[in-house]
Amino acid sequence: MSHRIEPEGHWSVDLGGVHAVFGAGALERMGEQARDLVAEGTHVLVVTDPGLEAAGHVDRAVASLRDAGLDACVFDGVEENPTTAHAEAAAEAARACGAELLVGLGGGSSMDCCKAANFLVSNGGAMEDYWGVDKATKPMLPSIGVPTTAGTGSEAQRFALVSQVDSHRKMACGDKKARFRTVLLDPDLIATVPRDVAAVTAMDAVSHALESYVSTRRNPVSQLFARESWRLLERSFEPFLQNSDDAQARADMLLGAHLSGAAIEASMLGAAHSCANPLTARHGVVHGVAVGLMLPHVIRFNGDAVAGLYAELNATAGLNGHVPLAAPDRLAARVAELQDAAGLPRHLGHYGIDADGLGVLAHEAADQWTANFNPRRVDRDRLLGLYEAAL
Repeated sequence: MSHRIEPEGHWSVDLGGVHAVFGAGALERMGEQARDLVAEGTHVLVVTDPGLEAAGHVDRAVASLRDAGLDACVFDGVEENPTTAHAEAAAEAARACGAELLVGLGGGSSMDCCKAANFLVSNGGAMEDYWGVDKATKPMLPSIGVPTTAGTGSEAQRFALVSQVDSHRKMACGDKKARFRTVLLDPDLIATVPRDVAAVTAMDAVSHALESYVSTRRNPVSQLFARESWRLLERSFEPFLQNSDDAQARADMLLGAHLSGAAIEASMLGAAHSCANPLTARHGVVHGVAVGLMLPHVIRFNGDAVAGLYAELNATAGLNGHVPLAAPDRLAARVAELQDAAGLPRHLGHYGIDADGLGVLAHEAADQWTANFNPRRVDRDRLLGLYEAAL
C-alpha cells in the first residue's frame, strides 16, 4: 500500500494494484489518470447509461479525456442488471473504436458491463467462458472505474456480474486482471442520484459490509474494510437520504460503499445475497431491495454462530447501549430501522409473493455461489425458512 501527493482536497492510495483517488471534483482528473495508464495510446471507450449522459457526467469525463489528448468514444447502452447481450454490445463498441482503455462510469451495472466487455475484447469467446474465477488466459485492457452511486462497490472488485439473456441466471465472472487499475471516487457525482435509487444502493452497500464481516472467508484485511465501511455507512445513511447536499454524508457514503466492495474482494458474501438473486431473477425485485429485505432474517439466523462478531459491529456503530437486546437482534433491528428510513419494503408479500412460490426460490438460492460462504450452513430447507420469515 502506498500514498501519493494529490491536489488539495484529494487523497489517493494504492491498494492491491488499484489506485484510488478520492475527493470532490475527482472526475475532472479522468484525463490525467487515463494518460498514466496508456502513455502511448489514444483511444478510450466510456461505458455508461443514458441517465448519466443526461446528468452531464459523461460530457465532463469525455472533455477531460480529450483535454489529455485522448480520443473518447461512448457506449451508453447499459441497462440495470446487464446481460450477456449488453456485454457483447459494449465489446463490439470497444472493437469499433479501437479502444486501448475502458472506463466504467455509472452504478454497478455500468461498471460490471465494462469489466465484462473487457473479458470479451481481450480474450474472445462468450461470457459463459469466464463464469467462475481466473478463466481469462490473456492480458486485459487497463480500465478506470467511476462510481456514481454509493452502493455496489463494483469498482473495488474483480468480478463482473452479468445475467444470461434466456435464463436470467446471474453469472459472477472474476479475474484479477479485470479489476480497474484506477478508481475515481467523486462524492459530487452522487448528489444528483434520485432518492429512490440512493436508498436502494445504500442498502446494498450496508449488506456488503455486514455479510462480508462474518463470511467464512473473512480475514483481518476484509474485516478491517468491512468494519470501517459499516461505521461510515451507519452514521451517514439517514443524513444522506434526508439531504443529498450534505457533503460529509455524501463523502462517507461513497467511501463506505467503496470499502465494502473492497471487503467483498478480500472475502465473500452470504445467505442474504444468495436469497436476493432469485427474487431479482423471478420477481424483478431490485437487488438492493431484495438483499436488504432478507438481511435482518439472515442476521438472526446466523446469530448463534457469529454473535461475537455482530457485537463488534454493534460496538463500531455505538449500538450496544441503546436497548437490552442480544447482539444479532440489535443489529437486525438497526438494519430494519435503515430500511424504514429508506422507505424500502420489508416483506415479500409486498411483491405478491406467497408461500406457494417459496420452494422454487429456496431451491435456486441453495444453488447460488454466495450460499457457500454463509457463517452458518444453509441448504434448501433452511433457506426456505428464511423466505418464510420474510413473507
